[in-house]
Amino acid sequence: MASIGYFLSCEQYGPKELVAQARAAERAGFERLWISDHFHPWNDEQGQSPFVWSVIGALSEAVSIPVTTAVTCPTMRIHPAVIAQAAATAAVQLDGRFVLGVGSGEALNEHILADPWPSVGQRLAMLEEAVEVIRLLHRGEVVSHHGEFYEVQEARIYTRPEQPVPIYVSGFGPQATELAGRIGDGYCTVSPDAELVRTFRDSGGGSKPVQAGMKVSWDPDRERAIDAAHRLWANDLLPGQLAQTLPRPQDFADAMTLVPRDAVTEAIVCGDDPKAHVEQVRAYLEAGVDEVYVQQVGPDHEGFFRGWAEQVLPELR
Repeated sequence: MASIGYFLSCEQYGPKELVAQARAAERAGFERLWISDHFHPWNDEQGQSPFVWSVIGALSEAVSIPVTTAVTCPTMRIHPAVIAQAAATAAVQLDGRFVLGVGSGEALNEHILADPWPSVGQRLAMLEEAVEVIRLLHRGEVVSHHGEFYEVQEARIYTRPEQPVPIYVSGFGPQATELAGRIGDGYCTVSPDAELVRTFRDSGGGSKPVQAGMKVSWDPDRERAIDAAHRLWANDLLPGQLAQTLPRPQDFADAMTLVPRDAVTEAIVCGDDPKAHVEQVRAYLEAGVDEVYVQQVGPDHEGFFRGWAEQVLPELR
C-alpha cells in the first residue's frame, strides 16, 4: 500500500524549522520524511542550507517516522567512506528507520572544492563505485579499496545498525534510472513518470520501492500561492541539464527570470483546493510510485498541515 510522507527542504529552512516541521508532519499523519542535502540553496530567495547530517541527528530525537536523504551525492564534495559512516550513524540513531538516498549530484553543490564537473557518464560511474564502497564499509569489516575513482585504506566502521542501510538511487533520465534499477535497493525521482518507473523495474528494480517528491504551495489566496511558488521554486521548470550544470545560486536566479509566473502551476499545486492536491498525489500513485513525499513551499505551514490532515490525507487513505 502506498504511503504519504513529508519533504523537508534544507534549501529553504534552517535546522530548527526543519525539526519543527517534522514534528508537525508526524502529528498531521504523514508517515515518512524526505530531507534534501545541499551545500547551497538553488537561489538566494530560498536562503538556507544546513548540514543535513546534523539535522538528521536532531530528527532522530524529535520524531519516530522513517527518514530518507533525497538525495545525498557521495562522489565529490564528501568522500563515500565518510558518507558510509554518516549513514551508519544515522541508521543507529533512527533505530534502523533510515534510507540513504543517493544521486550523481549538481555542480551547484559539488563544485565547491574546485573539482572539475564531469560528464553524465562519468558521474554515474563515480556514483556506482561510491555505492560499492559504502556497501563494503557497511559490512563492518576492514576495507581497502583501490578503484578507478576512490581509494580507501584499512577503514572500518564500528558504529553500525543491525541491518545494512538500504541505498536508494535517484534518476531523472533513462541512463540514471537504469543504473538505479541495477544497483539500487529502491528508486528516487521527482515526477509522476510511469515510463521511468517502468525503466527502473525492468532494469532490475522489480518490486523494490519507488519514492517520489512533489511540491505544493498551500494558501487560501491562490494568487499569493503562485507568487510564492514562482519566487522560490521556478528553478524546477528549467529545461534540460541546467539543474545539473549551473554552478551558483545567482545563475539559477538569473535563469528563473525566463520562467513565466503561471508556468509554475504545471509543476506545483497552488492554492488550498483539497481536490487538486489529492489529484496530484494520485497521478504519482498511478505512475507506480510507492511513497509520495509532499513539500509545502509557501509560508502557511499551519494551514497546510491542518488542511492535509483534515481534507487530503483522509481522501488518500
